[in-house]
Amino acid sequence: MTPLKATADLETHEVLNQPEPPGDRDLWRDDPALRRALAASGAGLEALAGYGAALGRADLRGAARDANRNPPELCLFDSGGRRLDEVRFHPAYHRFMRLSAGAGYHCIAWEGQPGSHQSHAAMVYLASQVEPGHCCPLTMTHAAMPVIAGAELPGDWRGAMLSRDYDPSVRPMARKSGVTLGMAMTEKQGGSDVRANTTRAQRDGEAWRLTGHKWFCSAPMSDGFLTLAQTDRGLTCFLVPRWLEEGRNGIRIQRLKDKLGNRANASAEIEYVRALAWQLGGEGDGIRTIVEMVHHTRLDTAMAPAGLMRAALREAHYWVAHRSAFQRRLIDQPLMRAVFADLALDWHGCLALGLGIARAFDGHSDEDRALSRIGVALAKYLSNKLCPLVIAEAMEVLGGMGYVEDTPLPLLYREAPLNGIWEGSGNVICLDALRTLAREQRAAEALAAKLDAARGLDAAYDAALSAHRDRWPGSVPEPEARWFVEQSALLLAAAELLRSDEAELAEAFVRTRLTGQHGRFPGAFPFGAAESALAAGFSGED
Repeated sequence: MTPLKATADLETHEVLNQPEPPGDRDLWRDDPALRRALAASGAGLEALAGYGAALGRADLRGAARDANRNPPELCLFDSGGRRLDEVRFHPAYHRFMRLSAGAGYHCIAWEGQPGSHQSHAAMVYLASQVEPGHCCPLTMTHAAMPVIAGAELPGDWRGAMLSRDYDPSVRPMARKSGVTLGMAMTEKQGGSDVRANTTRAQRDGEAWRLTGHKWFCSAPMSDGFLTLAQTDRGLTCFLVPRWLEEGRNGIRIQRLKDKLGNRANASAEIEYVRALAWQLGGEGDGIRTIVEMVHHTRLDTAMAPAGLMRAALREAHYWVAHRSAFQRRLIDQPLMRAVFADLALDWHGCLALGLGIARAFDGHSDEDRALSRIGVALAKYLSNKLCPLVIAEAMEVLGGMGYVEDTPLPLLYREAPLNGIWEGSGNVICLDALRTLAREQRAAEALAAKLDAARGLDAAYDAALSAHRDRWPGSVPEPEARWFVEQSALLLAAAELLRSDEAELAEAFVRTRLTGQHGRFPGAFPFGAAESALAAGFSGED
């Protein structure tokens, strides 16, 4: 049903100089940078086009609002006092889960098609622009596949994870048309130091029984959880099913986290009370086993902030293209153009870097795998440090309007810090990057080769790369880890842009990000230097 147009002629005034609601959008068609980046990838462009068009509909934006204004409800007991340990979601949340699961967000990377990790990365990017909360269980399911695939488990978990059916029913995996997986690793005393975990595992025939507490459990209504627990041989990885044939497993939800953002999704504090679990990987090899899942979640945490930035800038661009001040459209004001174009450069760099690393995930050589290990850490760090800054500036572009819930900017702003915290905060990521380069010569060689491949395309880039290597010719002192990782990520993003078809855009990125011709805040750089960023990402959309 077509909604009635709102009345602009009011009794006390006439509503002027306010943009009309944008109506349906097409997140694929309106994003030339994404389309160009994937054009030669082999990714499923038709499927991405359909997914982007569906996500852009006005009614989906309304559903995102509903899902975030009606957060999950924890139902610990039934009316008679019997334990339920269930989380109930608003129908809008299930609508997003059904759409994204049907598109293959969680499984497309494992279906054997060319460019499949790039397709997955693009889906993360697109979904994050509208309702990022539902991405969590889908990302976990996607990332758990390499750990589950080779494990000896009762039942066809892999087949259920590859299903595109979204089945939220409360019953065992064997009686469901599709499943999702979550993760429960961190504990109060250790946080990122999971070796300090105290949850214990005891043998029970071919299975194990887990007892302990988990400070964070992502997506507690998933059908199973990858978790860590101590055996006599050390920290070991397990799959804990949510429901058993005989009823609920020994998983007790203590509370839902009262989070800043990601409100449509539930995150919980749980306890295992002799919960049945199945071993994954070798006993005592828990870190080595779970790190494969973490590796894949990090690609998503690098792509999601690019999507959040895109959504914020898209909203800001629509505003400045339809609102005037001082007898000119805001988008035609020179200072506004400078600020907006500068922000667009950050987004362009993060998008190019994330998709470039996704290509390495699609590769099959040792060099590809090595590049994906170091590259995903660099991309995660850079994208998440920039994301809150870009979204805050986009909010400021709208002024007071951007600060109220009538626009999506508050949701995006609340979500902005999440991916930088999830799966390794800034310091953890930077130290991981240093360890990877120090211990894995192939990773260092793959990164060097990727940076060298852009040599000769831009003199300023060549000079910045030489200066970078002169500054850190060998090992990097730990206090300089953030500086080193930031510069490495910027160089890698520049290398991706230089090897694309956007010569002017790449030159602007290099001049403003690698040569010092940039102030501390957006818009503080040589006039006109980033006009190409505006043209490449937003011209003609409105």
